Amino acid sequence: MALLTLTGCGLSGGTGNSASSEPDLNQRIVVDNFRAPVANWAPESDAAYILSLSGCLETLTKYDHAQGKVVPFLATEWKQVSAVDWDFTIRGGVKFQDGTDLTAKAVAASLEHVLDAKVPARAFNRSMISGVKAVDANTVRVTTPAESPLVPYRLASVNTGILAPAAYKGGTIDPFGHCTGPFTPVSETPKQSLTLDRNENYWGGKVQLAGAEVRFITNGATRAAQVQTGEADVSLSIPASGLSALEGAPNVNVLKADSPRTATLYLNNGRAPLNNVNFRKALRSALDLEALAASVYEGAAQPAAGPFAPSEPWASKDAKSPRQNLDEAKKLLAAAGYTASKPLEIIAIVERAEFADVATVIQENLKKVGVPVTIETKEYAAAEPDVLAGNYDMLLSQRNRLIDIADPIGFLTADYTCEGTYNLSHFCSKEYDKIIRQAAQTKSTEDRHRLYEQAGKILDSQAVNVWLVNEQATDAVRSSVQSYVQDPLSRYVLTAQTAKTAS
Repeated sequence: MALLTLTGCGLSGGTGNSASSEPDLNQRIVVDNFRAPVANWAPESDAAYILSLSGCLETLTKYDHAQGKVVPFLATEWKQVSAVDWDFTIRGGVKFQDGTDLTAKAVAASLEHVLDAKVPARAFNRSMISGVKAVDANTVRVTTPAESPLVPYRLASVNTGILAPAAYKGGTIDPFGHCTGPFTPVSETPKQSLTLDRNENYWGGKVQLAGAEVRFITNGATRAAQVQTGEADVSLSIPASGLSALEGAPNVNVLKADSPRTATLYLNNGRAPLNNVNFRKALRSALDLEALAASVYEGAAQPAAGPFAPSEPWASKDAKSPRQNLDEAKKLLAAAGYTASKPLEIIAIVERAEFADVATVIQENLKKVGVPVTIETKEYAAAEPDVLAGNYDMLLSQRNRLIDIADPIGFLTADYTCEGTYNLSHFCSKEYDKIIRQAAQTKSTEDRHRLYEQAGKILDSQAVNVWLVNEQATDAVRSSVQSYVQDPLSRYVLTAQTAKTAS
């Protein structure tokens, strides 16, 4: 995936001191993450991302960005044994953190729990997976309703992380001591932090850190400040406003990566006046994306040209960033029959520090064409129930297109199909759904990419949302941290190799 090339202070996406600086195995580190867990650590929820980046939760397969392919993780190999059946060979000698063995039976039971979740995982649910069973002591079979070439990708989703049978006893799911990863959670301060200790019996080799604390810091300025002062060793998702100070700070390395993440003004297509395509197009024409990227993002982001970034292989080569055209916006508003009455509301997600300023810029742009807007700032967890239920006008947020699985099919299915489990836009098109169904069964990567391009053109032509700017993934890391490799999707942060020097 060329779009995910890592750069940063000449470090090629990773950190490391000179060979003479030996890691101190007694060291612990602090990681500032931008979101707190929800849903009581249920692996089918977004809590799985935190368990994964914390070095607790592991999956059968893993997407390696450097190689651009799915590689073994808790499974050593896999093969398609029929049109709808895939067999995964479970890695031998692996123990859960509670001392029990990783077996095919335990893996199948863990995946079935995800399939039976009341709120389905976006990349692994009954609409795409018929069932999972242990064929023998070392083999798990995954069956799909129709032929699907992307099953190994789905098994790399963090939502398919494997937990020990004891994690499922009682009414809630308990990952503490029941993962397979290099770090085991030992305590938490709800909404504030997660404390982890080294897994002394990790299957993947000696763990270089004694432990870690993952802090949930929604304020981007605070994350930037803490890594600069040394209160944190790693800070994820640094806002553009904090870059200049960090890039000149001693003992801090700034890592940047192109990211399949686009800041987006989500529009509720199921609610008037946003259910009118001319009104949605008018909003798009009213916004000055070039000025937005230059001012709020200080040049660290580029104006978007639709739902994909230009560097992505499935993006339309003809796509261009829309230019502000106030006269055109006014004509479209007239065609939509729009008459300003009560203001529309933008919910700005506070986890992204710059969104408050972005919302203000949008408010001023829309005021010029006679569309009054109010702004409300909320944490994403507080906003999500109403947004999913369709009880909102506009939402300012961002979504990583490859976070569910390392292929756009996850994003395009969950976010925009009529039955999509994460369809914040409440968009529905039979033509679009047909293309996505065809793509899900297409073996050829090139042919699949062409179908994704067609799907993207439909979303753009219908102005389903206003895609604002394509962002970079930016992490800040203290120079005492060794062997840190940036993951633009923030799934793998703490690994067995992550280390720290005493100084």
